Amino acid sequence: MALLTHLLACTFGTGSWLAVNGLWVEVPLLVTVLPEQWDLPSYITIIIQMANVGPLFVTLMNRFRPGLLKEVAVIYMVVSVGVMACLLLSFLWNHTSVIAGKSHSIAFLILTFFLSLVDCTSSVTFLPFMMQLQPQYTTTFFIGEGLSGLIPALIALGQGSGISSCANVSYEVNITTGNETVESTIFQLETQYLPPNFSTLVFFLLMTAMMLACLLAFFFLTRQPKVWELSQQQLFPSNIVLNSFDHILDEAANSQLNSSCSCSKDHKGPGDMLPEKVSYSLTKLTFIYLLITWVSALTNGVLPSVQSYSCLPYGHTAYHLAATLSSMANPLACVVAMFLPSRSLSLMGFLTMAGTGFGAYNMAIAVMSPCPLLQQSQWGAAIIVLSWVLFTGTLTYVKVMAGVILRSRSRSALVWYGVLEQLGSLLGALLMFPLVNIYGLFKSADYCSLQCPA
Repeated sequence: MALLTHLLACTFGTGSWLAVNGLWVEVPLLVTVLPEQWDLPSYITIIIQMANVGPLFVTLMNRFRPGLLKEVAVIYMVVSVGVMACLLLSFLWNHTSVIAGKSHSIAFLILTFFLSLVDCTSSVTFLPFMMQLQPQYTTTFFIGEGLSGLIPALIALGQGSGISSCANVSYEVNITTGNETVESTIFQLETQYLPPNFSTLVFFLLMTAMMLACLLAFFFLTRQPKVWELSQQQLFPSNIVLNSFDHILDEAANSQLNSSCSCSKDHKGPGDMLPEKVSYSLTKLTFIYLLITWVSALTNGVLPSVQSYSCLPYGHTAYHLAATLSSMANPLACVVAMFLPSRSLSLMGFLTMAGTGFGAYNMAIAVMSPCPLLQQSQWGAAIIVLSWVLFTGTLTYVKVMAGVILRSRSRSALVWYGVLEQLGSLLGALLMFPLVNIYGLFKSADYCSLQCPA
């Protein structure tokens, strides 16, 4: 029976950030079809930040109207919305509408908002529910959270990148000279994408099946005996909200890249004693909070918005590998943090500078798009993929270690962690959206028709 409960807890945990992680690893295929093209990641980034209205609503309701929201009912509603949104996305992801004379994938963007709403709201609903079960199942839940990023990345790797090739395409054009019009044929190199191993429809149907498995796992978990002997202090709704902020440490992006590190910085489980409080000066605390804000802005807002511009100039395969491997680097960094924890502020500062350096390289390549450094070399593609993996891995480790340090201080410190993480993510997304979509700072081009200087 215990093994079954562990399996249910793990399956339930996979539904926490599955949808958003799945979107990010599928973006390399979506940008070749949807009208937003290379601007699509910036749309997804700002939509994910808008979806934080979900956890904000739940937190405020539990703070000012405790007991009004029924936890089990909210989770049923949230996961059911996730199942329906994934299912609808499977069939409507490529439907477009014309707005102000331009084609937009409105259905995809709306459904992306609902998927983001589901995953963001899981931050303040899933973990409080797990606190009603035996503490050992919470660890299994966090393993499931790690799989919510790993499984979509593995599926995307199996799906393949839709390898591209350059084809000589002919066009009939009319050339007018004086009073005479002559029909002529011109040839132009264009990128043609070979079909992946299975379609986007199948990918989103697999995400739907996993969300449905999460819903069924939750149904059976609600039938498990509860640990009613937990202290009343832990069970008061206002304190459950504070406990849920522990989990916000693991919800950093994209995932992407927006939003999500799917690992826990508390390896003991919520039922255990908190570590002994550690005293930090105001200067050191300010330094930690500034790091959190800066790292969150980079990983959840700034860099995800331009990943297409920094990778696609090197080819579709480079973008596919950068998206999937950096997504896998997130849970891997969490595992490293579990076995090699560090409270050294000097190390955190060094890793932040290193991660910022990798991010600066990624940003510089995006600014130089569509003709970046080593554009015609395989070394250029290898370096950009490695840079994205190291960028995600180093800054994820910094965020987890910041959570470990603040947890040893107080729970209110974790609340501020969550606030500044979301603030940094929002500022990063708000900064990049106009730069990408309004001012057109970043340029795109067809890979095969590029005429870059040697």
